[in-house]
Amino acid sequence: MRGFVRVTVIGGLLCGLLVLGCKTQEAAPTEAAPAAAAPVQEASNVPPLNENNIVSIAIGSKDHTTLVAAIKAADYVTSVAASGPLTVFAPTDEAFAKLPEGTVETLVKPENVAALRNILQYHVTTSALQLDWFKDGQTVSMANGKRTTMNVKDGKVTVNGANIIATIPASNGIIYVVDAVLLPPEG
Repeated sequence: MRGFVRVTVIGGLLCGLLVLGCKTQEAAPTEAAPAAAAPVQEASNVPPLNENNIVSIAIGSKDHTTLVAAIKAADYVTSVAASGPLTVFAPTDEAFAKLPEGTVETLVKPENVAALRNILQYHVTTSALQLDWFKDGQTVSMANGKRTTMNVKDGKVTVNGANIIATIPASNGIIYVVDAVLLPPEG
């Protein structure tokens, strides 16, 4: 049973990680933007995907190329095609650019795959959480076993201080586009 739960959580994390490369749609944080069909791109390490799946949306996003590259470097692409429901907090390329110079390049090296996976898993939870369910100060368990803190002020929702700038529903969960990379607490 533990192995099944572990596989389910890892699969969810992987899918969520791919979702992080989602297609950005400008929408008010309290409104769900309609899912846009992203063309499924054929690649040797990408399985055939439903075009409304978070993985396909991520791959089709021009604003999440760094996230998609990180997901590929972590070898999470093929194992998450059918997982769900998930909530994925997807940092934009601009969010990754805010990290100290060289951080992304270091993380995608094969010898750092464990650290990369930990960070990617910290962006995914294995439930589809609606934006209006979040309460100020609420904590959410993430796929890596750590918790994030949600804040709600004047109708705006943040996760660990990162602004949720768009909501994108997917066939297997919800993508929240965020303006910062979530870094898991140490320990």
